[in-house]
Amino acid sequence: MPMRTNVTFIGALLLLGSMTGCASQSSVNQLPDNVVLVEPERAEFRYEIELARIAQMLGEDLSQEQRGELYYRRGALYDAVGLRTLARMDFTRALEYNPRLADAYNFLGIQYTQLEEFDYAYEAFDSAIELNPEHRYAYLNRGIAEYYDARTELSQEDLEYHLKKEPGDPYRVIWLFLAEHENDPELAQKSLEKNKTQLDQAEWGYQIVQLYAGQLAEKEFLQRMSRNLEESEKLSERLCEAYFYLGKYMQIKGEPLSAMNYFKLALMTNVYEFVEHRYASVELTRIRKAMLTR
Repeated sequence: MPMRTNVTFIGALLLLGSMTGCASQSSVNQLPDNVVLVEPERAEFRYEIELARIAQMLGEDLSQEQRGELYYRRGALYDAVGLRTLARMDFTRALEYNPRLADAYNFLGIQYTQLEEFDYAYEAFDSAIELNPEHRYAYLNRGIAEYYDARTELSQEDLEYHLKKEPGDPYRVIWLFLAEHENDPELAQKSLEKNKTQLDQAEWGYQIVQLYAGQLAEKEFLQRMSRNLEESEKLSERLCEAYFYLGKYMQIKGEPLSAMNYFKLALMTNVYEFVEHRYASVELTRIRKAMLTR
């Protein structure tokens, strides 16, 4: 649920306090004081080179399909560096030139979900699935949209289908648990225990499942999350995941202020491509709205 980082164990709460303003000052002391901070991601140089190359190629004589592919590729690059509006414009252009780009519809669906424009999101995901019924992520992303739109039964259906395609993926297990928990927390916990048996215990994601299953304390989870990084794995990516799911975990425990700070920590990693970074901002917006209506 996809970048070189320096780890610092510091008084992260002071930093968070200066970033969040008066509204969340009371939440500062609710986080452990040994959270891991990481240098935020920076856009890779090769992205800049490729963006320049695509801009040059778009000025050449191209077929409709070639132009659509280039707009899609540039949109994906813009999305990877957090330029969501430019990305959305390019995905829309890509589909004007080539209406059969399932991946462009999938990206648009994600972006509309982030904007909480759910009707547009469903239309985009449905189009992606119609074009490619075996699309790797469209069911996950539609399930997440339904989760945030409080259509939990439909969300469970999509997320169950997604999990069946790869039962050994801990992140699929977690998203299904979150959807099920909205309807029936006790049943969700039993389902989590069952689905957990299909997972590789050596994988980092298994520890997130253990946290939700009550087999790993928050403090121990924090101590473990920067250990044993694989060669291809970046600390910022792992922390983005860890802090997002800690935020969701604290929500389940009824601690929205702590959840808020974990979501902020997820956003601080700048891992824009990850599902967890995408929806951390949605979670923060919802918590703030809930606080204002109290």
